[in-house]
Amino acid sequence: MKFIVPAALGAVAVFLSFAAGAADMPESRRLHSIDVFQLEYADDVQISPDGNRIVYVRTSYDIMSDRARRNLWVVNADGSNNRPLRSEAKNFMSPRWSPDGARLAYVSAADGSPQLYVRWMDSGQTALLTNLVKAPGAIAWSPDGKSIAFTQLVPYDKAPLAKAPPKPEGAQWAPPVKVVDSMVYRADGEGYLENGYSHVFVVSAEGGTPRQVTDGNFHHNGPLSFSPDGKRVVFSANRADDWELDPIESEVYSVDLQTLKLQQLTSRDGPDNSPVVSPDGKRIAYLGFDDKLQGYQVTHLYVADIDGQNSRVVTASFDRDIENPKWGADNRSLYFAFDERGVKKLGVATLDGKVSTLAEGLGGTDLGRPYTSGMYSVARNGRVAFTVNSPSRPADVAVAMNGATRTLTALNDDLFGNKTLGAVQEISWKSSADQREIQGWVITPPDFDASKKYPLILEIHGGPFTAYGPNYSTELQLMAAAGYVVLYTNPRGSTSYGEEFGNLIHHAYPGNDYDDLMSGVDELLKTGYVDEQNLFVTGGSGGGVLTAWIVGKTDRFRGAVVAKPVINWSSFVLTSDVTPFFYKYWFGAQPWEQPEAYWKRSPLSLVGNVKTPTMLLTGEADYRTPIGESEQYYQALKLRKVDTMMVRIPEASHGMVSRPSNLIAKVDNILAWFERYRKK
Repeated sequence: MKFIVPAALGAVAVFLSFAAGAADMPESRRLHSIDVFQLEYADDVQISPDGNRIVYVRTSYDIMSDRARRNLWVVNADGSNNRPLRSEAKNFMSPRWSPDGARLAYVSAADGSPQLYVRWMDSGQTALLTNLVKAPGAIAWSPDGKSIAFTQLVPYDKAPLAKAPPKPEGAQWAPPVKVVDSMVYRADGEGYLENGYSHVFVVSAEGGTPRQVTDGNFHHNGPLSFSPDGKRVVFSANRADDWELDPIESEVYSVDLQTLKLQQLTSRDGPDNSPVVSPDGKRIAYLGFDDKLQGYQVTHLYVADIDGQNSRVVTASFDRDIENPKWGADNRSLYFAFDERGVKKLGVATLDGKVSTLAEGLGGTDLGRPYTSGMYSVARNGRVAFTVNSPSRPADVAVAMNGATRTLTALNDDLFGNKTLGAVQEISWKSSADQREIQGWVITPPDFDASKKYPLILEIHGGPFTAYGPNYSTELQLMAAAGYVVLYTNPRGSTSYGEEFGNLIHHAYPGNDYDDLMSGVDELLKTGYVDEQNLFVTGGSGGGVLTAWIVGKTDRFRGAVVAKPVINWSSFVLTSDVTPFFYKYWFGAQPWEQPEAYWKRSPLSLVGNVKTPTMLLTGEADYRTPIGESEQYYQALKLRKVDTMMVRIPEASHGMVSRPSNLIAKVDNILAWFERYRKK
């Protein structure tokens, strides 16, 4: 069937009809899918250099346009005077303080295309700095506050393969052909890519004509970092001749802003990125690893002299991925974010490799499913601002200093103060495959009574190299509100448990994830409050792979929803937007070199076993796991006369739920499918 998004809002009534029967709780206390439009969260928190104020992006949803609205708000570090800076029916993003804290740069398309603005914080006066053709990104102030660096796509025209003859005046010919000759010609969430390359620019903080400081047919990436004297900018890029075939490779470079001469600061087989210059200008810190062509490789923190010499790994013994490094004002410590057993934390490392944790609970900027997320920034006095969340709240603004943490905002108390959410509890069990400990979380319905029996939804994360955690999740809370117990887990291959655990599925995925997940279901059945006759399973992306794999190996589930899956690894590798990565790191060979390896790991190989009623759900503009994967499985199930249905979300990419109505449509259709097969 063709699924039309606006009509999906009518499915709310369907959802309410069976949610009401779940128990005697007043409907006003339950979370309903239409409540998605009332959610808000804090993002891109930026603390002022003196540590006294935090500017953040306050994201809400417009029910009429079905779009996110991003405004700028500011709050004092003690939680007082939370107020808007730019709060309009337009979007304002990427706030960045000037080094003296007197001005704020940001990006907005309020007057047309995305441009760079500067606001004087004392008077509120605002200046438009640029007249750009493409959106600016990776904004960075020079230390003296006189200029701002950013990245921007520079388009270029390719000569046509064949010159079309002139058409008669007034003739209506077909649109011209599109000639594709790039390895990566489309990207999920972006569509078909415009010809061009990302370059670094510098513009006066008083406005004027931006100056392009990099060149060549290569992409140059942020974050950008100035040297203390403002004469050089550091960034990362893959400037190798075969860069299209080596998608994770990159090196750190610096460019002299006077001569435009590039200096390559790193050189190895593996990614080097996210460079930041120390306050005294003597060192750079950056992230990377030695590429072993593994499916999962832990990202470490490195430090080198400013010229790239004497590079060394700082976190060699820290078996967790390092994210978003920032220098401390003392030039001897580095802040960073990392995930530990599903929880995002804020850490600090000394140059001799000693790591300590400053805060935890970062997250809440992914409203759909409970993935780890969130960000932070650091002031000169060591005060840290970050997005904080809990199982019951999306991201708020918080600060941490001297071991004390304080949450400054309560953006969703107006909604959740009148709702009862499902309780989230951590559990663990031993996998039947090898007795490894697997971690998971259980959400019980808001009116849970342990003496009763409830249907169960096993919800599986994607990736597969990513992690769920005790984070707020609209989708899973809506499932609990409909009367289901929800089990979500981090089976082998998940991040935040170290490199060995992550690589248990290297060249083997789906591997033994099936055993990890079934053991979790068995563990939950021991509680006595799960109805063994009403088990359901769903997941998206990698979770869609595992859902299709599960119904090919067991018929214990009454219904399944396979969302945005890979069904046939050969077709996926050759149609996804990251073909050069997937074949090299997930298989080690191209499909025609080892066809049997691709087939035996494909859920399509097990379709002959499927008896479970199985729905497919995918965005029509998904270029990561293209909808052709879902179509293959749908047709195969139809040929086998298995009860099936395909729900297609128009214009939706792999993320699927970037528009609120798409999130509503996703959850409501999953629940409606499960209700169809739920044993009463």
